[in-house]
Amino acid sequence: MRESFPHAVLLHGPAGGGKSAFAEYLAKSLLCENRGQDGHACLACASCNWFDQYSHPDYRRIIPAALLAEKNADEDGGEGAGDDEEQSATRSREPSRRIGIDQIRELTEIINLSTHRGGQRLICLWPTEMLTTESSNALLKMLEEPPPGVIFILVTSNINALLPTILSRCRKLPMPLPAFQEALAWLEEQGVKDAEAWLAGQGGAPVAALEAAQGGSREEMEAFLAALASPGVDMALKTAERLQRFPARHIIAWMQRWLYDLLALRMSGRQRYFPGWRKALEAQAARADLNALLRMIKRTADRSRVAEHPLVPRLLIEDILLDYASLF
Repeated sequence: MRESFPHAVLLHGPAGGGKSAFAEYLAKSLLCENRGQDGHACLACASCNWFDQYSHPDYRRIIPAALLAEKNADEDGGEGAGDDEEQSATRSREPSRRIGIDQIRELTEIINLSTHRGGQRLICLWPTEMLTTESSNALLKMLEEPPPGVIFILVTSNINALLPTILSRCRKLPMPLPAFQEALAWLEEQGVKDAEAWLAGQGGAPVAALEAAQGGSREEMEAFLAALASPGVDMALKTAERLQRFPARHIIAWMQRWLYDLLALRMSGRQRYFPGWRKALEAQAARADLNALLRMIKRTADRSRVAEHPLVPRLLIEDILLDYASLF
């Protein structure tokens, strides 16, 4: 496509497949001053070196502030405030997971100025579904009348959440997950132990599996799954106390995958995410009321929308586990 590259491309597909890394490599290759015939960046020119340092004058990356801070938070091992009130106060000051209007307005500088290196100007933006209404409209205006030489690379894991008008102005490129065995081989090359379990737990998404394995969340996940395998009041209270400083979005994601496995086993005898817990899942699938299970899947999806802002994380976890126990 390089001879007639569109002014905007949208990479879309399941989360955890490497779309954002591909987007950045694509931008790097388009900016490379010594690009090979195969289109790949040379990795040695001044442009490539600047890109690696995030100091290229013709490149901008737009992502939520929370994504920049997340890695540091994970490296801190979840250490935080000492009680629920302090955690709530700290949480209210956490960086946003949305892409705000100010971030889009800052692009005016790069798209309206001349290129520094005489080539193209690249803007990568993800996850696009995290645009607010105001920032979506501001981006749309730029896509409607793009200045010459400006290329937008947008990335999303939820294409249905984007404005139809934004979709209509982008060349849409699907980015499917690799085959399970291919992803498994890649994880093993990265030195991930128990790679098959990590990969299954992330629904076959290799990058998400690698991040989960490196994040050291296995112990917390197993504790939560054990609570689901033995539902009850005492187990719910103990688990909520133990995991109260762990990010709620991960806990809700585990809950959603467990419920999916329950439903899949009930309807088809198959499962996807937690093969190591099949015996417990089969026993519960046989006992759970189907309509109640479907209602809980919906409630869990509703909880995921407020996962970043629970007033007291411990109470949110208790509520999830006690609600689940009521199925039986």
